[in-house]
Amino acid sequence: MEARRLIKMNTNKRKLYLASKSRQRINILRNLGVNFITLEPNIKEKRKGDPKQIAVLNARLKAWSVADKVEHGCIIAADTLVVFNNEIIGKPLNQEDARTIIRKLSGKWHRVITGMSVVLVPENMEFVDVVETKVKFKQLDEKEINFYVLTGEPLNKAGGYAIQGYASLFIEKIEGSFFNVVGLPIERLYLLLKKVGISLLEYISS
Repeated sequence: MEARRLIKMNTNKRKLYLASKSRQRINILRNLGVNFITLEPNIKEKRKGDPKQIAVLNARLKAWSVADKVEHGCIIAADTLVVFNNEIIGKPLNQEDARTIIRKLSGKWHRVITGMSVVLVPENMEFVDVVETKVKFKQLDEKEINFYVLTGEPLNKAGGYAIQGYASLFIEKIEGSFFNVVGLPIERLYLLLKKVGISLLEYISS
């Protein structure tokens, strides 16, 4: 239990905000015991152009869309794209679309790119980063594809899968950050915050 005794929150320091509706991003921070406030961004995400630039742009738009709700704080925002042969793969429209996406990714490498934005208020200072991970699916047969689609997991997921869920059965290799594929490369976020003078450790309580 001694190892769980971490630094208590200093109520005088700026509050931490996550500009996101993503359950995955929220859970990554919650599982670490991070004290933060969730704000829902209201933007129309861009999906055309250079994937890295688009991911960063969407993250920036999300952060600034909630900035007027913050008086003294640090806003974190992220946007994750799945890219196959330079094509951005969005969320499946339906089960058949999910099958098409999984067939496309089966047996092949693709990239997962997350853009991150950190905005300090009231200074209105912004810092960004982008992270890329390579992922390879195993060669899947129709039975496996159908099983996965019928779990319902591919729907509402960029690229049609969740690496932390049933899709973990079908991932052959990964090069880079696992948490990036989930939706928030927490290790790089930690370093980005550290560069701007914010220690994430101070927001973690037992």
